Amino acid sequence: MSFGFVAFHYPAPEHVEEFVARCHQVAEVSRAQPGFLSVGVWTTPDGDAVVTTGAYESEQAFRAASGIAREMGATPDGLSDLEVRPREVHFLVSR
Repeated sequence: MSFGFVAFHYPAPEHVEEFVARCHQVAEVSRAQPGFLSVGVWTTPDGDAVVTTGAYESEQAFRAASGIAREMGATPDGLSDLEVRPREVHFLVSR
């Protein structure tokens, strides 16, 4: 069973490009992690949210990879210095 997530981030308008760049940095590192399946960085058409997605072979693979992302300043919870409101994270399992 695969494990994934979708996260909605709300950076301040003046920080959207910097936030997206940081997301791509984390995505690049994620691609090299054991159990990695996919990653995506999206924005809503109105530019109000940055949406990140990811999938791993297992929850354990995700947890291991998220530790590395956390070291880069990316966390599945909380609020970064670029965001104006807390992110919304939803975890997923394939069926």
